[in-house]
Amino acid sequence: MCGITGFYLPRPNADHFAHRMTAGGLLVHRGPDDFGNWINPEQTFGIQHYRLAIVDTSKAGAQPMHSPDGRWVIAFNGEIYNHLELREILKSENEAPVWVGQSDTETLVAAISAWGLRATLDKCVGMFALVLYDRFDKSLTLARDRIGEKPLYYGYLGGALCVASEPKALRAVNRKPLHLNSRAVVSYLQFGYVSGTESIFEGIFRVPPGALITFDINDIERQRIPAPEAYWRFNDVVKSGAAERALIDSDKLLDELDSLMSVAVSRQLASDVPVGALLSGGVDSSLVVSIMQANSDKCAKTFSIGFEDAEVDEAPWARRIAQYLGTEHTEAYLSARDTLEIIPGLPKIFCEPFADSSQVPTILLSELTKQKVTVALTGDGGDELFAGYDRYFRVDRGYKVLERVPIAFRKSASVILKGIPVDVVNSVSDFFGNPIKLKNPGDRLRKIADALPSESATEFHNCLITAWDPSTILKSDFQTDISTVFDLPDAPTLIERMMLADGLSYLPDNLLVKVDRSAMSVGLECRNPFLDHAVVEFAWKLNLEQKVSNGIGKLPLKNLLNRYLPSDLFERPKQGFGMPIGQWLRGPLRDWAIDLVGYCSARNGFDILNHQSINRVLNEHLTGKRNWEHKLWVILMFIAWVENENEVY
Repeated sequence: MCGITGFYLPRPNADHFAHRMTAGGLLVHRGPDDFGNWINPEQTFGIQHYRLAIVDTSKAGAQPMHSPDGRWVIAFNGEIYNHLELREILKSENEAPVWVGQSDTETLVAAISAWGLRATLDKCVGMFALVLYDRFDKSLTLARDRIGEKPLYYGYLGGALCVASEPKALRAVNRKPLHLNSRAVVSYLQFGYVSGTESIFEGIFRVPPGALITFDINDIERQRIPAPEAYWRFNDVVKSGAAERALIDSDKLLDELDSLMSVAVSRQLASDVPVGALLSGGVDSSLVVSIMQANSDKCAKTFSIGFEDAEVDEAPWARRIAQYLGTEHTEAYLSARDTLEIIPGLPKIFCEPFADSSQVPTILLSELTKQKVTVALTGDGGDELFAGYDRYFRVDRGYKVLERVPIAFRKSASVILKGIPVDVVNSVSDFFGNPIKLKNPGDRLRKIADALPSESATEFHNCLITAWDPSTILKSDFQTDISTVFDLPDAPTLIERMMLADGLSYLPDNLLVKVDRSAMSVGLECRNPFLDHAVVEFAWKLNLEQKVSNGIGKLPLKNLLNRYLPSDLFERPKQGFGMPIGQWLRGPLRDWAIDLVGYCSARNGFDILNHQSINRVLNEHLTGKRNWEHKLWVILMFIAWVENENEVY
């Protein structure tokens, strides 16, 4: 796990750019163990590498690394889990060089010399972002892993093509404020994260997952961006999986899943530094830890975070599972005071506005884990692959009812329901003992009322997951690029369409961003066995009925976990990993929220916002009239991010 910066100039000026990109050590947290810099003799290309040494911690693994024939120069961030297998293939084909060390980067650059980049990526199992310079034809290629676990940004700044693992390093090159990307702002306000290949900054882009982009000297001179070339497509996996589907015997299914996960976990345990696992107590992380413990002769180290609020606290479950498996378990509890200490650093850690409130416990968990290990396995990806989110079933059931009701009636019903005060709904629900077992039923009913007039499943889905309607939070002169619909991609069923949408957006742009930035802020490498592409491809070959039973997902994972753990240790409603932000905003975070909203009223960078809407939402939440925790966290994180940008410049 490392940090990368680089640049390609149309004219010699490399020393100057190298200094600008590395000044201040903006990415040193990603690679605190070593630093390397290489500039070509023509002074037009430079690449820098911050190293977190995991496999072959000696100088033999230092980067940027050159191929034995001198043609290729690479800077690599991530891990190639099957690199020893690739060495054996190279040896069998008489293509293996005289190996200098044991690093996966050396394997990778040797494979590229033998097979070319595209063929090499097809053979790689891993998570990565890389920058590859061809000294023969003066081309530069950027590439990313299949799912998008590792980040890579690029854009033309100061007359050069600049590349970096995080946008803060690109922003520093420009030395003046970058323009906000209005499309990205809209995406963020709706969903709480920036989605797609664009960034929050106009002109700075993300390399798509499963793709490579190659620039030649003509592109650099004309500041042109070539089209990405996909070497793996999530959509193709879903399409081919649907074509191959057949009901698999349940025991055979579990045997194959067990084998695939065991291979993935075993590969990801390879490390020359200590390895542990993040254990939430949920199904996914518990399965990873169970397989990890079963495939290792060492006592696994596990780590969890708890909350004082019992409604969101899974630490006791994690503790019980750790005790049953016999792991060396470490836990800590997150308080509002911890949150207040972490909050000021969030914009610097995430570089773009980001509003998944579980970012705070994830950072604290990363800090706790880093005290004992340098690598940690996680359970990320299980929900998206095996239908683990309750919203899949709520949307599916809701839309099946909705589409049978005439639109005119639904519009009238929407108006009527919106007229019922939220506190009245909550009081009635409390009086009858909350029979539908929903938290904040009044707010849920209002959300349903907003979604009733939807004319498609996509519109219905997006209405239910949207935090802010851009037309209510943005001033009219900033609404030129508003698109309130994220189209659901094609898949066999509505539930699978939502799962695929999450695989294309929510997973790489939210969950994996959260884990990457949080863990790398303290120099911790996180690995995700569920995102081994063999596991992903297997999951999409299963019929939905094999993943879901009575409106509850992840059936194969639960059945497989039951081979390792008694069901009473994990059979319970899903809780997630969010902190009690709603309560804290009315208590210990109240002054912070009020101050931040007050700060944005007259400062530069906030003239795009409708301050009246923000103040109304804040007041309704603080008085207990509504629960706007998600809306508020989204806007507070945006204000905090813009405030940080103002301070930088």
